[in-house]
Amino acid sequence: MLRAAATVCLLFLSNIFMTWAWYGHLKKFAWTLPVAIGLSWLIALPEYTLQVPANRLGHFQHGGPFTAAQLKILQEAITLVVFIGFAIVILDERPRVQEYIAFGLILIAVMVAMTGRRNNPAPGASGALAPPTVLAPGVGDEDATPESGTGG
Repeated sequence: MLRAAATVCLLFLSNIFMTWAWYGHLKKFAWTLPVAIGLSWLIALPEYTLQVPANRLGHFQHGGPFTAAQLKILQEAITLVVFIGFAIVILDERPRVQEYIAFGLILIAVMVAMTGRRNNPAPGASGALAPPTVLAPGVGDEDATPESGTGG
């Protein structure tokens, strides 16, 4: 539970930086596009120093409780929470009812993704189903191969 909470906190903090990097320049009318890009990259650097450890800490192969897909879905929900606050406080934009409904649907998706999880596979295991067995051409079906001479 501690790793899950730390993961969420780090993702939340990283999203504050990323949201500022992506949208903060919209209020800076004097900035040229190259300045906005350069400063946004500098703002995004701390985002990566928080986001990468969050994903490693939270991923099951590193002892965390989440799969990569769950981390991504969780990150998207956190992004929306941070963005809505940013839009209201910094950009002075109020989301429409449709956007709140869309946000609610994404939160439902997070709940769906987090329920019914299997036991985490052992570290190093992918947790995915084994790929189907592919036979070499002609193995097990001699009549269908051109080499057999029967032609099917």
